[in-house]
Amino acid sequence: MYTNGDNAAKKPRLDDSNKKVVLAYSGGLDTSCIALWLKEQGYEVIAFMANVGQEEDMEAAQKKVDALGCKLIVTDLRKEFVEEFIWSSVQANGIYEDRYMLGTSLARPCIARELVKVAKEHGAKYISHGATGKGNDQIRFELSAYSLYSSVEIIAPWRLPEFYNRFKGRSDLFEYAAANNISLPVTPKAPWSMDANLMHISYESGILENPATEPPSGIYQMTVDPEKTAEVKDEIVISFKEGKPVKVVNKSAGKEVTDSLELYSYLNELGGKHCIGRIDIVENRFIGMKSRGLYETPAFTILFHAHMDIETFTMDKELRAIKQYLSGRFAEQVYKGFWFSPECVFTRKCIDDSQKHVEGEVTMDLFRGQVIIKARSSPYSLYSEELVSMDVQGNYNPVDANGFIRCNALRLQEYSRLRAKQTI
Repeated sequence: MYTNGDNAAKKPRLDDSNKKVVLAYSGGLDTSCIALWLKEQGYEVIAFMANVGQEEDMEAAQKKVDALGCKLIVTDLRKEFVEEFIWSSVQANGIYEDRYMLGTSLARPCIARELVKVAKEHGAKYISHGATGKGNDQIRFELSAYSLYSSVEIIAPWRLPEFYNRFKGRSDLFEYAAANNISLPVTPKAPWSMDANLMHISYESGILENPATEPPSGIYQMTVDPEKTAEVKDEIVISFKEGKPVKVVNKSAGKEVTDSLELYSYLNELGGKHCIGRIDIVENRFIGMKSRGLYETPAFTILFHAHMDIETFTMDKELRAIKQYLSGRFAEQVYKGFWFSPECVFTRKCIDDSQKHVEGEVTMDLFRGQVIIKARSSPYSLYSEELVSMDVQGNYNPVDANGFIRCNALRLQEYSRLRAKQTI
């Protein structure tokens, strides 16, 4: 089994009749070159491409893989990506280091699960990927694969000296691609890396590696620039049941959407035209280094704010405090690649259980980069208008606040009194 400490390339043994490897294929520079390189090492390559909403030209990918002499398998995972992964993160208010909404982190276990399924169906004992040796994705793919296919052997070319010494950078890959007639959608003039799926697009590497460099004009693809946003707001109502969005009504356009995939795609469309969900951040990778990334996450940003609002409205204060702790753990687990771990499975179950009464509607305006919440309602509301009213006493005696304050002040008074003595 390949580990980080192995230096030898994974090559088929002379008596090894199973030379099949399933490659997580994106159609881009790295994995196209890796597919050909694996064939040079004697492997039978099955290129697996997951449709998670990245709008890939599948016909072009098929032609490219045919030219490489490999077999291509494409699986549409968009629906399950939304319902099993994104909805779990909506319930969790999933966000890493207060800003990153886990777009790539959530897609990787969804892809890896199908990658393992394809490997098992085709009797392949090897899985390969194009993730670099410095990033998070190598960890996410491999931890997921080992969780679901314990005997699998991983080929990670960017951790093999014979690969990374041959291809010292993207320019070497471009030369290799050109020499082997591999057509590619990028050029050496704009070599930043992009990861796109239904949830987001991320941009990194190249000139973006300098955190002081501003993003080049026109780089963003999911959201329009702020100065080009729609002149008129969209007033929408999002309905939740058990913490999951079940309906979106655009009151401004007179449109209603209930299908999960259509709902998420529609919110992406609305958020995109109002420039919602665009961020430029530096984050801490699991492997121990900081990295700079640009992210566009329009639909999830809208749902994050809406869910936070209806959850606070319907959930007990102390229960929510525990749930928010678990939400932080969820974000860490997902970011670090532990989706299929026992602890993450348990965390998701606990969060899901907390969402039983998170049901209702949230009304908001989408306009010029803002999600403006205006109203909410729920059959499970824990809000009492009579109790909180300044005009009605309700079932509350203001005199009771005297004892409440005195009890809470006791600790502070004693701390102040005893410290004053100790410093004399």
